Amino acid sequence: MAEDLFAAPGVPSGTYDASSIEVLEGLEPVRRRPGMYIGGTDERALHHLAAEVLDNAMDEAVAGHATRIEIELDAGNRLTIVDNGRGMPIDPHPKFPDKSALEVILSMLHSGGKFSGKAYATSGGLHGVGISVVNALSVDTVIEVARDKQLYRQRFSQGQTLGPLEHLGGTPNRRGTSVAFTPDTEIFGEMQFKPARLYKLARSKAYLFAGVEIRWKCDPSLLSDETPPEAVFQFPGGLGDHLKEQIAGRECATSEFFIGQQDFPGEDQGRVEWAVAWPLWSDGSYSWYCNTIPTPDGGSHEQGLRQALTRGIRAFGELVGQKKAKDITADDVMTGSELMLSVFIREPQFQSQTKDRLTSPEATALVERAVRDHFDHFLSDHMDRGKALLAYVIDRMDDRLRRKQEREVKRKTATSSRKLRLPGKLTDCAADSPEGTELFIVEGDSAGGSAKQARDRKTQAILPIRGKILNVASATSAKILANQEIADLILAMGCGTRKDCDPANLRYERIVIMTDADVDGAHIATLLMTFFFQEMPDIVRRGHLYLAQPPLYRLTVGSKSLYARDDAHRLEIEEGAFKGKKVEVSRFKGLGEMNPNQLKETTMDPRTRGMLRVTLPQEYEERAGVKDLVDRLMGNNPAHRFAFIQENAARLDGEVIDA
Repeated sequence: MAEDLFAAPGVPSGTYDASSIEVLEGLEPVRRRPGMYIGGTDERALHHLAAEVLDNAMDEAVAGHATRIEIELDAGNRLTIVDNGRGMPIDPHPKFPDKSALEVILSMLHSGGKFSGKAYATSGGLHGVGISVVNALSVDTVIEVARDKQLYRQRFSQGQTLGPLEHLGGTPNRRGTSVAFTPDTEIFGEMQFKPARLYKLARSKAYLFAGVEIRWKCDPSLLSDETPPEAVFQFPGGLGDHLKEQIAGRECATSEFFIGQQDFPGEDQGRVEWAVAWPLWSDGSYSWYCNTIPTPDGGSHEQGLRQALTRGIRAFGELVGQKKAKDITADDVMTGSELMLSVFIREPQFQSQTKDRLTSPEATALVERAVRDHFDHFLSDHMDRGKALLAYVIDRMDDRLRRKQEREVKRKTATSSRKLRLPGKLTDCAADSPEGTELFIVEGDSAGGSAKQARDRKTQAILPIRGKILNVASATSAKILANQEIADLILAMGCGTRKDCDPANLRYERIVIMTDADVDGAHIATLLMTFFFQEMPDIVRRGHLYLAQPPLYRLTVGSKSLYARDDAHRLEIEEGAFKGKKVEVSRFKGLGEMNPNQLKETTMDPRTRGMLRVTLPQEYEERAGVKDLVDRLMGNNPAHRFAFIQENAARLDGEVIDA
């Protein structure tokens, strides 16, 4: 008998055959691998469900069929989104005659009315998975359709149809679609929708399409901040209205903002709308959208705007005889600007299902063509305005070139003649040596924008990170090294990790973790402290790591305001400095909601702030105790965390656990 050269010794044959092949049907793939469709099962992914349903309603509005959208959050994590559009089709589907078109849309992946372009000229939903994914990941989904003055309803659960389409009778004064759903706790645990986040989402959508009215409503019992229980959004000025509110009286390089829009009929069917301002002493903020979908990572439409603004300001510089204009780059024009760009195009292409980045190549040319001519007129129609903006951009260029030269000359020794590589999101400080410098690690781009405006540019650097970083205590070394947020942290520190960690190479004197003053912020701070404890223990041991102490409340009586770190501190102020007086209390939703002056005064200015230093004990036994605690609370075994909570729950009422 011939020997089977490919047989593995000790492994029985026949263990991998046809019975090993599993076929997932219907929406089961979504429930098995939700991350493939919504990017994960965290808070961002949960709110992505709301965005998918709202995007469908917005598509009806953009197509001219809906004028009103209602969003309502009720107790039990129940979200309802209603539009007064055409209503989903309810007639039998030609390919599946035993199912209504509504049931096909809700229960089958890659089904929808946006593939051919006949039902929608432009739309946000392209893959036919949005509403079906919401259905798959919800424990209870109810669709009501008012169409041709008749009302219909169908129910679903976890992607399964619970019964046939019901005809509920006539409804002469109603039209459109209502989608009500409750996310499945099997997928998302006890995570709840954040009213403030949904409120902000609804408001931003109204800015993106001037013709729509969006009504917001929330059960008051769910509100713990300044988010109103009811509101109506409608902004005739679109992005221009948003920009004016965002600038809020700040001095700018030009008194008039660069605001406009351009429609392209025919074969190039599309629309481009933009709003740009150049505030003085600002690090700027950028918002990119395609078919009302936010694309936080920019993409091809961003590239078109960069090219239009750069080529336009260069041409104007040559027109007025400014020889230095030829060296202007896109970063010189855009750094520090507050800008918003919204495009509507047919069949856009995104980098992934979560649509974080637009990749449609035609968007670059479309945006540049739309913006360039308007920008040329903006600069040349009022020469004083054009020259003021040119002078501002030239100053940015000179500053960039000067800093580049300083880095090349003064940091050559510190980096051992190696090219200094820094993460793209890091806004570095100007100081050349670590003495007196601080790196603030902040949660999200919104907080990062406020921190950049509040900082001391000479000594304070800002590194935004995206949400909750990887828990290094329960991750493999390979997974840690592959994580982009951690890679950025390590790169910014410059001192290496674990056995290669050398505090002498640390690029900053103080590393400051600055997160929101709420439970989520505390969680992120805990994950970051775990990272430093495991990957850079000498940095902690030598006292380089700090926790910022941002306030949770602002208490105001008349013209006097005081800030409180937490509820206990708030009570102390109310019963002390403001005793017997009527106190107006404002709760900060997060660092990004604080204006730069407030953030500077309370959290970043060394003269007025307070910080906590994170240290490690010197004695071996005590260090071993800390390591054991970290392993129990942050490690792979959830039973240890559960036991810790049971042991210490009674001490949480008014006490701080000594950990």
